[in-house]
Amino acid sequence: MIVNILWFVFGSGFLLAIGYGLAALVCFLLIVTIPFGVAALRLARYSLWPFGHTVVSRPDAGVASGLANVLWVVVAGWWLALTHLTAGVALCLTIIGIPFGIANFKLVPVAFWPLGRDIVKLD
Repeated sequence: MIVNILWFVFGSGFLLAIGYGLAALVCFLLIVTIPFGVAALRLARYSLWPFGHTVVSRPDAGVASGLANVLWVVVAGWWLALTHLTAGVALCLTIIGIPFGIANFKLVPVAFWPLGRDIVKLD
């Protein structure tokens, strides 16, 4: 719990959630990409409180989610992944921020290729 609060304040959780929220807004405005907006909101929630959760691949995800991920990369995935990468590098410049930087690096593939994955609790 305390790690999530520190992440929210110092680990860029709030700023990343705003980025995912903006991506969701763009996807909702484009209407055809509404499913991507739902995925962006799911990732916004995960980026707020990532500790205690993990991302797993869905076994029922097929070719359609792979093709949809290609469109996601064009619409929002590349700049969200770049945001995680930039935040991770900035956080790794301080000793205290290294764990949060590593957490940002772990979120890069999820931001880049989110469809066909689920966020589950570690319990």
